[in-house]
Amino acid sequence: MEKVFALSTTIGDHITPFSPAQTFPNIASLVGVITSNAFFIAGVIAFIFMIVGGFGIIMSSGDPKKIEQGKNTLTMAIIGFLVIVFSFWIVQLIELLIGANPLQLYQ
Repeated sequence: MEKVFALSTTIGDHITPFSPAQTFPNIASLVGVITSNAFFIAGVIAFIFMIVGGFGIIMSSGDPKKIEQGKNTLTMAIIGFLVIVFSFWIVQLIELLIGANPLQLYQ
């Protein structure tokens, strides 16, 4: 099986991976890295929206529209975070059932 290079550059006759990129032995390990990073980024975004929603409620100065907007933002951020947690749990359950680890970097 051929190795997959992420963002490789060609210098002369040699192919060198771009320094932040890694060489993946197969597509499954590349998908594992993407999936792991997607869970992390989604969690950070949900956390940021929780902060924005809470800040919106605090800074509303008693305005009912701003309070409602902050509550909606906070509610949707919590729902998004729960979706992330449950999807991670489902991936872990699949790992347990089929014996493969889709979030492992190298297999």
